[in-house]
Amino acid sequence: MSLPLLNRKLMLEHAVRTPDQSGGYATVWQALGTLWAEITPGTGTERGANALALSRVPLKITVRAAPVGSDARPGAGQRFREGVRIYSILAVTERDSLARFLICHAQEEVAA
Repeated sequence: MSLPLLNRKLMLEHAVRTPDQSGGYATVWQALGTLWAEITPGTGTERGANALALSRVPLKITVRAAPVGSDARPGAGQRFREGVRIYSILAVTERDSLARFLICHAQEEVAA
């Protein structure tokens, strides 16, 4: 297995619930740090939702591994940001038996 080409600079973010002054909560995304990654696209699909066409492209985002519990270790429910592009993390697995890299199964949603 060859080493991944970590050539994309991504910001790892996690959701923080904050009061919205109306008795509810708003979600604010807080930056945890920058990670270098390799992004490999899968096969895309398209479906309708709320009178919009949504394109979904599954992605495998490979990053260097970090210890469990570290803020630098991505997890499901977090997201990566690359400029205006957002990649929601669905699951995270170890890429190899030595746990040197992680594969983040993610998707990017774009309103068409």
